[in-house]
Amino acid sequence: MNSRLKIGLVLTLLVAVAVLAAFWATVALHQPPYPIRRVPPPGFVPGDFEIFYVAFTIISTINIALLVIVLLTYINVYSKTRSPFTIGLIIFAFAFLLKDIASHPFVAGLFSFRAYGLGPFAFLPALFELAALSVLLYLSLRY
Repeated sequence: MNSRLKIGLVLTLLVAVAVLAAFWATVALHQPPYPIRRVPPPGFVPGDFEIFYVAFTIISTINIALLVIVLLTYINVYSKTRSPFTIGLIIFAFAFLLKDIASHPFVAGLFSFRAYGLGPFAFLPALFELAALSVLLYLSLRY
């Protein structure tokens, strides 16, 4: 398959994932799955939660999709080359995938944990990871 076609398909998939994550995050934030009454911690700003954590949810979901694509790409490369270096890349991508799944806001919410008051620091690390994964995926699909 042509590398431009691969990149176009990946970008289309990521846009679809971002739109679904945005819809999912906005619906889940306004309709919690269980009725628990909590007292917000001191310094809690409702707008902070809604803006920054929706952004974090979207970016984190895109990162998970990117990591799945990178992992599948490396598994495909390994099946063709049997290179030990590629095994290292597979382990690296899988470890990051587990980290992103464990730190995803919905996974934390399933166990009744919430983060408050982080402001833009809620999503900045995920944004930097998104940039790095985008470069890694681009180089993996290009060559």
